[in-house]
Amino acid sequence: QVQLVESGGGLVQPGGSLRLSCAASAGSAFRLYAVGWSRQAPGKQRELVASVTSIGNTTYADSATGRFTISRDNAKNTVYLQMNSLKPEDTAVYYCYADHPIYGSRNWGQGTQVTVSS
Repeated sequence: QVQLVESGGGLVQPGGSLRLSCAASAGSAFRLYAVGWSRQAPGKQRELVASVTSIGNTTYADSATGRFTISRDNAKNTVYLQMNSLKPEDTAVYYCYADHPIYGSRNWGQGTQVTVSS
């Protein structure tokens, strides 16, 4: 079972940027996992923000397209979410996840809080 640890959240003003990181304990198998980021705002359901497959194909929520970029560094077993032009509605707990390449089971990180406010 892969362990995921997020970092990089915090308080940022509207229009600002943050980069979230997610370190995975999957060893060399990390490169085979599809990974991504979801978020959950208070009183709302968790929603997918961005994902990247093992071969580098990316998908984004409409709300993230053009502002967020997901990337992965397989040598460091880390996935990143670069968030630019942040808006107050981006405020949420952001969770990293990883999908097992064979069984499809999903592991989640503990989450990191992102607050966009002036």
